[in-house]
Amino acid sequence: MLDRFDRNINYLRISVTDRCNLRCSYCMPAEGIKLLKHSDILTFDEITAFCRVAIDYGVTKVRLTGGEPLVRRGITALVRMLSDLNGISDLSMTTNGILLKDFAMELKNAGLHRINISLDTVDAEKFTEITRGGNIADVFKGINAARDAGLLPVKINCVFRESKDEPEAKGVTEFCEQNNLEIRYIRQMDLVRGHFSTVEGGTGGDCGLCNRLRLTANGKLKPCLFDDLEFDVRKLGFEKAFMNAVNLKPECGSVNNKGAFYNIGG
Repeated sequence: MLDRFDRNINYLRISVTDRCNLRCSYCMPAEGIKLLKHSDILTFDEITAFCRVAIDYGVTKVRLTGGEPLVRRGITALVRMLSDLNGISDLSMTTNGILLKDFAMELKNAGLHRINISLDTVDAEKFTEITRGGNIADVFKGINAARDAGLLPVKINCVFRESKDEPEAKGVTEFCEQNNLEIRYIRQMDLVRGHFSTVEGGTGGDCGLCNRLRLTANGKLKPCLFDDLEFDVRKLGFEKAFMNAVNLKPECGSVNNKGAFYNIGG
């Protein structure tokens, strides 16, 4: 479906939870966050029903995000429900990889096509510092499990501050080259200040090419990550919320004072 600026809106990113098993310094405060009530979070049936409407209007790509999607109980059941829908040609997930070693084969068998794994350093101590307690060995095991399961291509999302030539990013680059992994470089963003740029190795951040909508865990459909505009799919109904999001999608991002990466999904 085309928006006002002739962009084909065919990509839906779904945050399935606001919960995460890490506390990455650029994403979440050290003390954590006030969590949503379980009754506020969309059920798997609601997510699937919304996706069915989105498919009717031309969505072909769906990505599951969080928080950390693998901490959502029964996540493979949701993957299977979405995989059974006719019309999704690309079903993927973004994860921090900590739990992936235990889920990779289940996800593949449920119908997930591919996976993106966040990794900003390959130094174990630095990883623990950035994530406030994470064990990088678990991520490495998750990467290997994803490849063994056939969740291909395995893509690595590397966040940097100023340049991909920074020491930590260069280390991730070398790791990806040595292990035949695709890498996407993402400059650290600031929602409130409106700081964003095009993802190197992807199309994210390029407003002229933006083809995506974002559904938060509590059912707010956002036309743009860098905008406060959102539509409640429970209050408006799935079809009206989708049409509003497409028809009112801004030409370019600005600022977002109402959300955060941990509950929108980046």
